Amino acid sequence: MPRVTTIVRKPAVKADRVVDTITLDHAARNRRHAALKGAGGTEIHLDLDMETTINDGDALRLEDGQLVQVKAAAESLLEVRAENPLRLMRLAWHLGSNHGLAEMTADALYIENNPALAELARGQGCTVTPVERPFKPERGTHVCDHDHGHHHHGHAHSYDHGHSHGHDHAHEHTHDHDHHHDHAHRHEHGPGCGCGHHHGHKHDH
Repeated sequence: MPRVTTIVRKPAVKADRVVDTITLDHAARNRRHAALKGAGGTEIHLDLDMETTINDGDALRLEDGQLVQVKAAAESLLEVRAENPLRLMRLAWHLGSNHGLAEMTADALYIENNPALAELARGQGCTVTPVERPFKPERGTHVCDHDHGHHHHGHAHSYDHGHSHGHDHAHEHTHDHDHHHDHAHRHEHGPGCGCGHHHGHKHDH
């Protein structure tokens, strides 16, 4: 079975090298390892070195240099619209908070077709319409978080240390300020507050 380790992006795909096509849904276009079969019967062993999304029009490069072009499959999705764009923004925020997938266009959001998401969208005051179309959600940042984790951890550690140290000082300062404020507060609301407060103020100076 021909092994595929390289994805050729759509602008670089040469039509005369394309020997087959394959239609893949969103999940399949995000796999690193898979056994696939093209429309013309070409068997493919997908074996990519790193996580990536294979987009509509990209091609899988076989070991002999020939290409199998990828077509994004139509999937069952929900088209979400709203008269107020803020509602779509809120829905997108909720989806992002829960690691949900969403494709955004100028006037609609496309999400996976399931009852829970439909209910969430309607709860945000949006209209929901089932549609069949290729799903091309926004690419998440989780892929590169791991690569930079140790680097960020080092910075975060030194920052936390400095922040904690600064916070202690800030806390002490706040405490002194609160104590002074409470002291003044008692005077202001105590018997003969005006005279007592001014007398105490002159005494301090």
